[in-house]
Amino acid sequence: MTIDAFSAPGRFYRGNLHTHSKRSDGKIGPEDVCARYREQGYDFICLSDHFTARYQYPITDTTSYRTESFSTILGAECHAPMTAAGEQWHILAVGLPLDFPGNGDGETGPQIAQRCLDAGAFVAIPHPEWYGLTPEDAASIPGAHAVEVYNHTSQVRQSRGGGAYYLDMLLTGGRRINALACDDTHWLVEGDENRDAFGGWVMVKAERNEPAALVEALKAGHYYSTQGPLIENIAVNDGHIEIACSAASQIIVVGRASKNEATAGFGLTRARFPLGKFSGSWCRVMVVAPDGKTAWSNPIYV
Repeated sequence: MTIDAFSAPGRFYRGNLHTHSKRSDGKIGPEDVCARYREQGYDFICLSDHFTARYQYPITDTTSYRTESFSTILGAECHAPMTAAGEQWHILAVGLPLDFPGNGDGETGPQIAQRCLDAGAFVAIPHPEWYGLTPEDAASIPGAHAVEVYNHTSQVRQSRGGGAYYLDMLLTGGRRINALACDDTHWLVEGDENRDAFGGWVMVKAERNEPAALVEALKAGHYYSTQGPLIENIAVNDGHIEIACSAASQIIVVGRASKNEATAGFGLTRARFPLGKFSGSWCRVMVVAPDGKTAWSNPIYV
C-alpha cells in the first residue's frame, strides 16, 4: 500500500505557504516576493501577510503575478488574543477569499481559526517553538490541519524554528494532524535579505498547479515537507514500511515516545523497517541529507 501522498494522481509541486510583504511587516513588495520565489524554481507560494487592523486586514492579491508555470494562493496570517502564555495568536490560513472580512474586536484565536476553516482554508499552527504554544492551545483549534515542524525565519533569527516535538505531543495525545515546513520570510536579515527565504517548503501532489487543486491536496495530506531532501516514495507492505529518497545519511521512522527505527550511512536511497513497534499508534518518516537538512513525511497511522 503506497501512502496517499505518493499514490495520489498528479505530480509534485514545490511551494512556500508562509511569507510576508510590504502589505504588512515584510521589507519588499508583493510583486518582488513572487518574482524571487519564481526565480528560485518554486511552482507556487501563498503570500500570507499579517491580517490585523494595523495593516487594514490585508488579503494580498497576487493573482496578477501568476504565470503558466507559477501559481499563487491567497491567504493570511491571522491574529487574535490570547494563547495560554498570554501571547497574540498566530494562525496560518492558506486559501482564503479576497473578501475575507476583518475580525474586529472581541474575536478569539479559536473563533478566527474556525472562520478560516469555514471559508475553505487549509489552516496551520505556525512556529509553536518560537512563541511557546502548549498542547492546550492546539486543543482549542481542533480543525487545524497541520503544525509547522520547521519555520526558517524563526530558526535564522531566534534559533527557535522547530516544531516536531510539539507535533509528536499532539499525535501521542490522539490528535490527527500533519506536518508543515515553511519560510515565514520577512526579508529583514541585515546584509542578506534573502537569508530567511528558501529554507523550508512543501512538495504537494496535485493534478494541477492551480489554487483550488493545491489547497484540496494540502487538506488531504497529499504532500511532504522539506529543507531539501526528496522523499520519492513511502509504502507499507507485509508489516513493513519502505522508503525511497534522495541520497541521505539517515533514514528514520519515529513514533510515540522513544519508539523508532533508523539507519545511517552514506548515499542511502532506500530503507525498509518493521512496523510492529508502531502498531496501534502512529509513525512518521524523516530523511536527513549529509548536510543535515531534513525532509518530514506526514504521520502514518498504523
